[in-house]
Amino acid sequence: MTDYLWKPSTAFEDHKLLLSGPLIEVALAVKTAVEKGSLRAFTVFDDVTGRRIDLDLRGSKADIVERLSHPPRQFVGRYASRPSKSSEPIDEASEPRGRGRPRLGVVAREVTLLPEQWEWLATQPGGASAILRRLVEEARRSGGSRQQKRAAHEAAYQFMLEIAGDLPGYEEGLRALFADDRAKLEQCIAAWPEDIRAYAIRMAFGPRDQST
Repeated sequence: MTDYLWKPSTAFEDHKLLLSGPLIEVALAVKTAVEKGSLRAFTVFDDVTGRRIDLDLRGSKADIVERLSHPPRQFVGRYASRPSKSSEPIDEASEPRGRGRPRLGVVAREVTLLPEQWEWLATQPGGASAILRRLVEEARRSGGSRQQKRAAHEAAYQFMLEIAGDLPGYEEGLRALFADDRAKLEQCIAAWPEDIRAYAIRMAFGPRDQST
């Protein structure tokens, strides 16, 4: 079975929560509800991206499992860099290797910097590779939380765009969302159906800390 089967997902029956859980369980729950004669609209969302997941519920439950085991192939863009005459390779092997220094499994690639930036690197202890690795790690630590918040807001936006565009306070709610104002967003969407409101808030900001 593939990871796609266990993708965290949530299904709504109109504006009422049907089930949250692995995609395969959510899909089968929708299948069961339809077979029981429900005439309501079912919508399934990816809990990570907030995007709608279109399901093919034809056939038996075994057929559904089989289809979800082989999801459509997704293409991931790759960036290729061309060597530059003005760039200097930074290679771990080119730096002095102290006694007992472990091999880090680093990959040597081209890096292009301005002359004054190379001059600055040359004055730093530890060599260019060590300095660049440290700068990258510092940037990852400082930017990680911002990136996570941005991704959460984008996921909530995708969900709201799909299911709540005709609900009161929608546009004001979006402005509050991207202003990172949880209290304002809760105020703007207070009239929404309870399950829709709760899911949007949870996607944007996570569950509220009960200790606060």
